[in-house]
Amino acid sequence: MQPRFLDALAAVLSFAATLAAAAGESAGSAVESAAPSFQAQDHSGKVWKLDDVLKREAVLLYFYPKDDTPGCTKEACGFRDRMDELKKDGVQVLGVSFDSVESHRQFSSKHNLSFPLLVDSDGKIADSYGARMPGKNMARRVSFLIGKDGKIAHVTDTPNAETHLSEMQEAVGKLNQG
Repeated sequence: MQPRFLDALAAVLSFAATLAAAAGESAGSAVESAAPSFQAQDHSGKVWKLDDVLKREAVLLYFYPKDDTPGCTKEACGFRDRMDELKKDGVQVLGVSFDSVESHRQFSSKHNLSFPLLVDSDGKIADSYGARMPGKNMARRVSFLIGKDGKIAHVTDTPNAETHLSEMQEAVGKLNQG
């Protein structure tokens, strides 16, 4: 009877690991872990390197599913509308999705976005942060606040765009107090 118990336990642990991976829990996305480095082109052709930005300011790195969809537009415009406050707090916003340069350019122009939208068409950045939707070539809505020390200070992982806006505002306040 003991081998069946061990087999059942192994199956449960395997299932739990699968759920954790599907939820985006990876070494790169845990609070207090080092943020994975990356380099990516934005909607205007500029290349951004996370390590270079962190020399100057904290980073609010947010992944989103698709340009110009209702939830993604609400989130992007919410960050746009808070940009003065975020800049004052020393935070650079970087949006990331699998969309193309042209799609990002149109989205940014249509909504007057005042921050870079990074192209992650191969999903390498999303994968390094555990932000890919399981089985799809798109990111799920997840945001990371990365301190100037390169460590992840806060993660918001929910489909609700408004939650990202409010939680990140609170997390930026805490980051600047500490």
